[in-house]
Amino acid sequence: MARTLPEFQKNLSPAAATLAQLGKLVRNRRAQSRMRIDDAASLSGVSSDVLSRLENGKPVTADKLIMVLESLGLCILVVPKTEIPAIEAVLGQSAPSEGR
Repeated sequence: MARTLPEFQKNLSPAAATLAQLGKLVRNRRAQSRMRIDDAASLSGVSSDVLSRLENGKPVTADKLIMVLESLGLCILVVPKTEIPAIEAVLGQSAPSEGR
């Protein structure tokens, strides 16, 4: 049975304070790119299992995380939590924050 692509969510907050939030951002980027999980994993140089674990909020090694982010055109920006609302305003994000 063919897997369906996840649905892209516009205006998703770019902030991730938990692995679940980070996984949601990665899955959303894959959805935006219209890639199946096995294609995105292959492009990233990781297994489908690693990418699935990441997207489901499970821990993966930092090197695998960076490989996936790089292949999807994403990066990590570490900022104080107090700065997130200002950054989101600049980016034009309107989605409510989750768990911060």
